[in-house]
Amino acid sequence: MTFVTAKWSLEEYHRMIDAGLLDQRRVELVNGEVIEMPPEGVEHTFYCCETVRYLRSILRDLAEVREAHPVNLPHNSEPEPDVAIVKLPASQYRTRHPQSADIYWLIEIASSTLAKDLGIKKELYATAGISEYWVIDLPHKVLVVFLDLQNGSYRTEISLTSGVISPIAFPSVRLDIQRLLI
Repeated sequence: MTFVTAKWSLEEYHRMIDAGLLDQRRVELVNGEVIEMPPEGVEHTFYCCETVRYLRSILRDLAEVREAHPVNLPHNSEPEPDVAIVKLPASQYRTRHPQSADIYWLIEIASSTLAKDLGIKKELYATAGISEYWVIDLPHKVLVVFLDLQNGSYRTEISLTSGVISPIAFPSVRLDIQRLLI
């Protein structure tokens, strides 16, 4: 007997949410599959809050910095990245989630989810056309940056522990890597 995993469309996923079927679960839709997210630990929460606070202080009028909210991506995907840096005005997201064209870059903060964030999430974001993706690797205190998007894959991976970084979208902005890794 062969088993096939059911794939869900974005519309079906939203109907499940509206019907309350997912109320007591932390889930996201990735390539048509409803995937449970692990509970958020204390360290993860701290880093997420601090990262968002730091980015908001720097990017003030340049971008909207969203914390752990859905983004709509192709291939029936609605992940909830830890941090999404998206285009202004924020009012455009009153009736929809940000989509690929709205996203400057995404950040995942990883401890227990490191393999997922460096694997399926990296692939998802690359195939969705997200030009820059960062992973804050908590166990190793490293910022892993994925760049140079070509044919649905990141061609460049850089691991940083100190110095400054300028996101592709804002080359004049200088972010302190140590501040991100605290």
